[in-house]
Amino acid sequence: MSQHNFLKNIVLAIFLASFSLSCETKVSERTESGKAVGQEQTPPQVSYGDLIIKEQSDYLMIPVNANGKNQEQKFSLDSSRYDKRDYTLLYNLIFYHKQTGESHILLDKKAIINSYDLLEAKITDKPVTRAWFYQIIDQDTNKDKNLNQEDAVIGYISDLSGKNLIQVTPNNTKIINWVVLPSQKAIFIKIIKDSDNDNKFTGADKTNFVRVSLEKPSIGTEIISEQIEQIVKSYIIK
Repeated sequence: MSQHNFLKNIVLAIFLASFSLSCETKVSERTESGKAVGQEQTPPQVSYGDLIIKEQSDYLMIPVNANGKNQEQKFSLDSSRYDKRDYTLLYNLIFYHKQTGESHILLDKKAIINSYDLLEAKITDKPVTRAWFYQIIDQDTNKDKNLNQEDAVIGYISDLSGKNLIQVTPNNTKIINWVVLPSQKAIFIKIIKDSDNDNKFTGADKTNFVRVSLEKPSIGTEIISEQIEQIVKSYIIK
């Protein structure tokens, strides 16, 4: 009887081992299959946001968006006009003339528009100066082959029609904040530079300010010169 039980236990053990191996194989196959599916890149879907209407302008603006799960992980918007929970990316803006129906796009390259603001500078008894100010990611400065928030954020200014787009902050810099000085018809922009050339923007990098004319925009000159910075450091660092 004991020999019979022994043989019975051996058969049962072999059966359970075979069944366990079969289950592991199926689980492994499902896992590999699921992994393959999870790695598939979902192409972003182009969509259009709500109309942006400014009475000061003869143009309507239409946001050109793209949304997708994979894109959500790479980009985020820094603009109060968009709800970040929508995971919507702003790639471009279409300008549409209210009277003539003529339309054109703002950008002729791949980029992410991080934010945009209507600037106004008014001096008594003089015409109001208005312009659009954009913060745009269009340079892969961290060399990861993607445009994302780790890259430089460059300032651009256009007229109200979305034409005459001009870069106003230096390459390889990131905008921190800005303020308009109406009496000077100028915008002052605080930037951080990749001063240590490590392809990152960190606390170890230098900051500065640039002044940009709203009437004749161009890349602003840094306000704090190397000479001034050295003098400042001499009173602080010993």
